[in-house]
Amino acid sequence: MRSMGVEEELLLVDAGSGEPLALSGAVLAAADGAAGQLAEGGGPWGHAFENELQKEQVEFATKPVTEAGELLEEITRWRAQAARHAASAGALVAALGTSPLPVRPSLSTGRRYQWVGEQFGLTAQEQLTCGCHVHVSVESDEEGVAVLDRIRPWLPVLTAMSANSPFWQGEDSGYESYRSRVWNRLPSAGPTDVFGSADRYHEQVRAMLGTGVLRDEGMMYFDARLSAAYPTVEVRVADVCLEASTPVLLAALVRGLVETAARAWRDGRPPARVGTGLLRLAAWRAGRSGLDGPLIDPRTMRETSPEGAVEALCSHVCEALVDHGDEHRVREGIARLLEHGNGARVQRGLLRTQGTLGAVATRCAEITVGGSA
Repeated sequence: MRSMGVEEELLLVDAGSGEPLALSGAVLAAADGAAGQLAEGGGPWGHAFENELQKEQVEFATKPVTEAGELLEEITRWRAQAARHAASAGALVAALGTSPLPVRPSLSTGRRYQWVGEQFGLTAQEQLTCGCHVHVSVESDEEGVAVLDRIRPWLPVLTAMSANSPFWQGEDSGYESYRSRVWNRLPSAGPTDVFGSADRYHEQVRAMLGTGVLRDEGMMYFDARLSAAYPTVEVRVADVCLEASTPVLLAALVRGLVETAARAWRDGRPPARVGTGLLRLAAWRAGRSGLDGPLIDPRTMRETSPEGAVEALCSHVCEALVDHGDEHRVREGIARLLEHGNGARVQRGLLRTQGTLGAVATRCAEITVGGSA
């Protein structure tokens, strides 16, 4: 069975005002201290946390697992630990794709982040966005690229399901996932053409690096890519999700997509030749509508309902879901998501009931670590 794992970026916010706080260094220091104490007591040393582009956020990565229930335990555990370390630094962690409140982000220290800031200017300075990246194991680069070529039309549906960033600089953006729009300002972000082979994928990466616009392979910000660090396909289109169960749902669907695509490749079925321009429109539509407006049907590239797009995805990967034992969990998760809404709908509902964007941020911090939405 293919393994899967998740990377989540979390926002650090003030417990009173909900304003973002540039405290990632203090949070990571607390994590280092806790890991050191554990090691002194005879336990293993280490933790899953890293800094990110901005000091107002912190990232963790789960270990690779094969069971969805185990992935939920991993995400829940690391979110709880992130909350404890943040509390020691005087902050909360919130699974928010963007800050509801106005913010002037602070670039993290380090040569690589400073290079990004100098190269991309205001685009980098404003890039305080929190995403969720799903990794699924593949047997080889050749299989991985075959998967990338075949999952392209389905990725916008994942953006719509995960959409959790309706506010930007204190205003309602009009989008469900404004993070996806901000992220796609970066020159290497977004959907890709069909590569056709692992050799062509790597040739494209080398050619892009050869332009000097990008510093290293980690800056290939494709919607989905071969991981530079792990033998996985990495899908990068999702906002960080408010409730811990949602990234598990996404991971199960991504694993289903990877397995379905790999089987199609082995059977000699070619990828759909959907143009990258159409995929950009589908991605924009997903970021704009989320689950509260029309989406683009991945099979026909025509407008459909969010329920229709999500059902098309579920049907497409159904055989793989059954084989992985994920079908029941996915069906239940989708039904709940369609009924109660994604994070964007929850945030807008909280603004109506709580009255301020600061209260939205602090309430979302509670939901992040297990509170009810």
